This record gives sequence, C-alpha cells and structure tokens, in this order.
Amino acid sequence: MTKRNQAVGAYGERCAVRHLIGAGLRPVARNWRCREGEIDVIAWDGPVLAFCEVKTRRSDTYGSPAEAIVPAKARRLRGLAVRWLAETGTTADEVRFDVLSVRLPPAGPARVEHLKGAF
Repeated sequence: MTKRNQAVGAYGERCAVRHLIGAGLRPVARNWRCREGEIDVIAWDGPVLAFCEVKTRRSDTYGSPAEAIVPAKARRLRGLAVRWLAETGTTADEVRFDVLSVRLPPAGPARVEHLKGAF
C-alpha cells in the first residue's frame, strides 16, 4: 500500500468516526489489530456494539466502497469481533457489523454512508 493510499484511508477513517459520533455512537476502539487482521472502529450504538469496517474511495472505478466487503472479509471480521470480545472481556446483548463507505470527491467534503447491519 502506498503512503498516499494510507493517507486516504486514515482520512476516511477520521471522517467515519466523526460521522459515527455525530450520529450518537460512542467509539471505544479504533484500528484494533491482532495477527489475524484489524477492526477499523468499534462503537456502542446504545446497547448495541457495532463492529465497523471503513472503506474509502476516491472514485467508483473499482466499485462502491461497500462492494469491497466480500464474504471472506465478512467472515474474517466476525472472527476478529469474537476475539476482541474475548480479549477485552466486553459483553454485549447484541452486536452488529456495519460498513461505512467514505467517498472523496475531487472537490468538496467527503460523503459518508453508514450501512448498519451490513453483513
């Protein structure tokens, strides 16, 4: 991954977190990593714990950001969520998996679409 792509991704994650906070969610972890992968954002939405994958795109040349979540990626994220819950001792009556699609137009502000319960 190039430094430019890393910067675009980091900016997209910051936009996504601002969006989540504005929507009333309470982030508890960002960029949690283990050997198997990474969870971008974990946030409480009232009593629901949301594991959020953030996808940022400058164009739709390679499809929409949400289309990047293929079944294998969804399975990996579910496994990472189980591991995070076990390692942190966190309990939640309900968990969900969200996708935040961040589009960066050539001019103007980023556009964030929040798909709750995306997979």
